[in-house]
Amino acid sequence: MQFRLSKLLSFNAGYVDTASFLALHGLFSAHVTGNFVTLGAALVSESQTGAWAKLAALPMFCITVLSVKLLDQNFVRHQNSSYAFFLKLMFLLFSIVAVCSYFYLPFPKYDTIMSFTVGMLLVAAMAIQNAMHRIHWTKESPTTVMTGATTQLMLNIAELFSKPSQEKRLQIRQSIVAIFPTMLSFALGCAVAAIVYKFALLWLFLLPPVLLLMIYINRDNYKKA
Repeated sequence: MQFRLSKLLSFNAGYVDTASFLALHGLFSAHVTGNFVTLGAALVSESQTGAWAKLAALPMFCITVLSVKLLDQNFVRHQNSSYAFFLKLMFLLFSIVAVCSYFYLPFPKYDTIMSFTVGMLLVAAMAIQNAMHRIHWTKESPTTVMTGATTQLMLNIAELFSKPSQEKRLQIRQSIVAIFPTMLSFALGCAVAAIVYKFALLWLFLLPPVLLLMIYINRDNYKKA
């Protein structure tokens, strides 16, 4: 049985984002928008939970994406592909997180060296996934942030009410079929992460490296230009 790559990627993004949010007390790793909100809240609260990690998330994300692009350009100059290299790098980062978190979970509600390190490794890994969408998975729907996908899905459904032509209706249905499984996989990843956090905390970050192995095996199962 083969899994479509986009479903694995979206499940991974939902899982990692929820796991980091719960284990690191409000740190989003798959996207940085939420960290601005939680950082603002942390700065005015008495505990300032994880404020340094939230503050560092955006620079870490930006530096990682910049590095991915520069490395990819270097691969291209040497007539090679960076694709497998970045998947292996994500696996390495998630594996380090899995080992560290097993020994240090649960993390306290304040910044420690280990919680900060784990947070930055997760942000870096998910920044790589974000960047690879713009470099390698250009024909696939985004898998790390569902705002755009949800908006497009609702617009597609609304268009069906306007009685479009048969050809247009077919295009809309194809778009819905492409988007909805990605959203469902992301939501399922979020739910699984919450369950693991509740009942098997020490194993919370074991699943992402396993998912990366599955992603690597199915690395060619995506829409190509």
